Amino acid sequence: MAGFARGTRRYPRSRGRTGSRTGPDRATLGIIGVICAIAGFFVLGIILGPVAIVCGWLGLGRRWTGSRPVTALVALVLGAIDTLLAVIWLAGAATPGNGLL
Repeated sequence: MAGFARGTRRYPRSRGRTGSRTGPDRATLGIIGVICAIAGFFVLGIILGPVAIVCGWLGLGRRWTGSRPVTALVALVLGAIDTLLAVIWLAGAATPGNGLL
């Protein structure tokens, strides 16, 4: 008999048990961020820009120190540019001279 809670798993919270992540890795988040940033230049920049920023930030590992994946950094920068351009475009479109008001 295997025994219940005796000897089968001495340290269930050890690095081998809980250290594995089930989510996407950093490289995948960087690639998703770059795709969202590039698509945001053409459609829905106000939504896809912040998504690219978040994916880039998570791809960097939520810190600026250490080695950085290039795709995550590109996603972060392009997402910020994309969001800024979308906000400027929306502010320009909302002026009284353009017929929206």
